[in-house]
Parts: sequence; C-alpha cells; structure tokens
Amino acid sequence: MERPLNHDNYDDAFIRGILDRVKTVAVVGASHGDDKPSMFVVKYLTERGYRVFPINPGRAGQEIASNRIYARLADVPEPIDMVDVFRASPHVPKVLDEVLALDPRPKIFWMQLGVRNDEAAARAEAAGMTVVMNRCPKIEYGRLSREIGWVGVNTRTLSSKRPKRLGAGVQRLQLGTGVKPGH
Repeated sequence: MERPLNHDNYDDAFIRGILDRVKTVAVVGASHGDDKPSMFVVKYLTERGYRVFPINPGRAGQEIASNRIYARLADVPEPIDMVDVFRASPHVPKVLDEVLALDPRPKIFWMQLGVRNDEAAARAEAAGMTVVMNRCPKIEYGRLSREIGWVGVNTRTLSSKRPKRLGAGVQRLQLGTGVKPGH
C-alpha cells in the first residue's frame, strides 16, 4: 500500500483504499457511554460490517455496541488489520509499542481527530505499517460513501453513480469500490 508523503493531507483514494481493505479494527481508548465519540465509532464501524474490538483496561469484559471490550491488544483473539487510537498524542508511543509486539502485526496505525505524533508515525512506517493521523475512520467512511452528504455536508466527492446500500435503515451506504468489509 502506498504511503502518503504528507500527513497533513491524505488523498481520498488512499483513505478509501484503507477502509476497503480493512476487516478488523481495534479501537484503543474506547469508552462506554452514549456521549463518547469512541462509542459512536465502535458502533458505526460495526454497523458497516467491520469486526471491531474495543480496548479499555478499566472496562475489560464489558461490551460497547455488542462488542466485547478487551484490556490489551494482545488479548484480542484474532489478527487485527487496523488499530484506531483514541488516546492523547503523548500516549501514542506506548500504544505503538503494544502494536509492534503483536504477531501478526496490524497493517494500519490510525490516530483519531486531534491525535498526532510524528515520532510514533515514523516508527510505525519504519516497521512497515501505513499511518493516518488526525482523522476519524467514521467521518471518512461517511464522507467517502456520501452518507453525510445527505445532510448537506460537503464531502468533496462527486459521482453520477447511485450509492450502494448496506441494508436496512437510512444512510447505510458502502464505499462502492469493492467488497463490503467482513466479506
């Protein structure tokens, strides 16, 4: 997978490629509660067909959006394709240490909105991982699938093709570039 030259500006095809290929996502720093952004991400990605593993040592054994919470990445019972970090930037190197110890190693190291650590990004890339910083996979999926365009948000994505539905419900669209996640 190509790596972007500039972590301040990712090409839509780059982000779409990641979201198309990923099947399993670990959300480090996932919080329980209807008002927590990480809970929305866990629920949204689960509804879009990804296998999501919330990681939170203080909540291990509980559930978020019907997904069992694990204490550590090493506790997840299957290989992880992408790690989504919901921790403050200074905590990212410790999360990366845990990621680098996994076998097999995840291919994607994603840092949430407001999270950026250039040193950790350089280490992850040196280890062969693809890195995304200061982005939200939920927002990117919604923008690229044009779901959020239904409410008047400028997605910067134009198409004459009708979006593909993921199933029941309003605004459940897939990216439309390949196989649905999890299939």
